Amino acid sequence: MHSPSPIVRRKSRQIHVGQVPVGGDAPISVQSMTNTDTLDVAATVAQIQRLEAAGTDIVRVSVPTMDAAEAFGRIKQQVSVPLVADIHFDYKIALRVAELGVDCLRINPGNIGKEERVRAVVGAARDNGIPIRIGVNAGSLEKELQRKYGEPTPEALVESAMRHIDHLDRLDFQEYKVSVKASDVFMAVAAYRQLAKLIEQPLHLGITEAGGLRSGTVKSSIGLGMLLMDGIGDTIRVSLAADPVEEIKVGYDMLKSLRLRSKGINFIACPSCSRQNFDVIGTMNALEERLEDIMTPLDVSVIGCVVNGPGEAKESDIGLTGGTPNNLIYIDGKPATKLTNDHLVDDLERLIREKVREKEAAEKDVIARGA
Repeated sequence: MHSPSPIVRRKSRQIHVGQVPVGGDAPISVQSMTNTDTLDVAATVAQIQRLEAAGTDIVRVSVPTMDAAEAFGRIKQQVSVPLVADIHFDYKIALRVAELGVDCLRINPGNIGKEERVRAVVGAARDNGIPIRIGVNAGSLEKELQRKYGEPTPEALVESAMRHIDHLDRLDFQEYKVSVKASDVFMAVAAYRQLAKLIEQPLHLGITEAGGLRSGTVKSSIGLGMLLMDGIGDTIRVSLAADPVEEIKVGYDMLKSLRLRSKGINFIACPSCSRQNFDVIGTMNALEERLEDIMTPLDVSVIGCVVNGPGEAKESDIGLTGGTPNNLIYIDGKPATKLTNDHLVDDLERLIREKVREKEAAEKDVIARGA
């Protein structure tokens, strides 16, 4: 029920990673990376399927060896989400995964050797409709740039990116996206701002090696939030030393807070205080766990008392306001029913799922009438 985001996004060229558009007017995509052994096909497929269930748009898989490339091919056959192969140095691995149906190559052209090798990889990408991601990282800058700048800097990151881009420009290959990641928020933000002015291709945002679940979420939210507020960014990866599924959750929550994506439930909840008429924290924990499967956009407010409850509820699809003796439920901004604390979570879950089915049916009806 909230208004659209006031953010004006940077205009960028659109590419496609599988069926997912990246850049242009496409929604900002959310992605993660597997942390299983790629050679363990079953474990990697299982993790990708968990990421799919969480709503990921794209998944990246590390492919360090030719054996891993063959495993990647078997993984690709068992999942539907677009897969990016993360490859360093060995151009033959890139050629092989191109044959096996990869949706995007994460490879830095300047790191794979002679010009004919770069030409071969770009040719395979062009022939198979595969975009390339240039991924520059402050922790692995070229030695020459380390000597030139003395230490990683935003300028060093951008110069590295432009060197790799030059390889693709010489071959007239424009289907690529670029990242210039650093673990330092200021460095990453400055590098992305500089690069955004130099190229038209989409930008893959990330604060690399951001940290654990809590600290990494905070650092990523600050860094990516600054860039997204500037309108910079076409796809994001939140790098956490945690379950990759958490990266997807944080990524979507970040975009939802800026009104740039609206997938799943947007919860508005008070931190609770002595005025609360029900267990707000317990209710929220239970609802988030139970409703993770819902991908339909919905605003749900859970407020423990009548101070802010009615105001928030009137702006939500469904709002719960604590009251005495009973709690009040608003639906579409209007008082609808009252609930006791006895079965509060069960009753609220039922109402939310009913509202989701109602919205889904309405959307299908609109599509049917449009057809």
